[in-house]
Amino acid sequence: MISVVVPALNEQDEIGNTVARIKAVLAGAGLDGSEIIVVDDGSADATAARAEQAGALVLRHPHNVGYGRSLKDGIAAARHDLIVINDADGTYPVEAIPELVASMHKGFDMVVGARTGEHYRESLLKMPLRRILRWIVEFTAGRSIPDINSGLRAFRRSIILQYYDHLCDTFSFTTSMTLAYMMTGRFVAYVPIDYNKRVGRSKVKLFRDSMKTLQYIIEAAIYYNPLKMFVLMACLVLAASFVSFVLALVVQLTVFFFIGVGGIISSVIIFSLGLLAVLLRQIMMKSARIEVHGSESRPSDGASLAKIEQREPSPDRRSSVVELASDASQASAAPNQRLG
Repeated sequence: MISVVVPALNEQDEIGNTVARIKAVLAGAGLDGSEIIVVDDGSADATAARAEQAGALVLRHPHNVGYGRSLKDGIAAARHDLIVINDADGTYPVEAIPELVASMHKGFDMVVGARTGEHYRESLLKMPLRRILRWIVEFTAGRSIPDINSGLRAFRRSIILQYYDHLCDTFSFTTSMTLAYMMTGRFVAYVPIDYNKRVGRSKVKLFRDSMKTLQYIIEAAIYYNPLKMFVLMACLVLAASFVSFVLALVVQLTVFFFIGVGGIISSVIIFSLGLLAVLLRQIMMKSARIEVHGSESRPSDGASLAKIEQREPSPDRRSSVVELASDASQASAAPNQRLG
């Protein structure tokens, strides 16, 4: 059994069809008892009502808080450990869900639908940006990544909860998830899928969301592997300093020579800051391990959240504690009443 989480914002024209298709696929694959959770992220239309009519469990946000936050809330509300996320705009082939689930049973921590087809490559402006962002993510992760932000993927709830503090609440949620899994040694597989034409208007602002994604990629790279980013910056500055030396020889201007010397000094400083960042991260991780486990045993990155959740008492236990406290207070009050 699985839980399918679908974030939606003003998708009344397609959400009913998407839910119906997912239900049919789950029934055909023998995944009876699965659930479909639609997270309505402050829609101003009939998205929530049509999702309910189609048979989905609907969670509502009073206003728009972001794609990533919607997925987080849906995953947290899921009853099953095996999660599949899918968009509500009809772009992803839900018929691929059984294949993703089957691959999960082979031991992978996450299986991603890698988009292909003419509709995925339809924009001449999007493709260069995608390639740039993908190169940066691949450089950071140190491995080839066919699709860094596909919205159709399968994973386990018990694992992703460990990374909640490091996952983006907005459009870059899937990119941050890809980086988190890759940088902590998780097993990730990719399955080619056909990307369909979108129903309705896209909510993505190309330049704004691309800049936000780039910002998060750099932040994640500095968090998971800071030295690699500082080495890259140091190499760029060092290359610029050598260009300055060449210009100094060609045009016979000493100013370029001094710029080159300054660049070499700057590259050394940048590399030193990278070493300091590595040391700082090691100290932070060690402190987190001591705080959560009370010892220096080494968990995987982001394990703090899962351990804390395990320590939290269940609702029934909380209610029992409250009742016991109430009984104790009444018992202590009784002698005072007799003395009065």
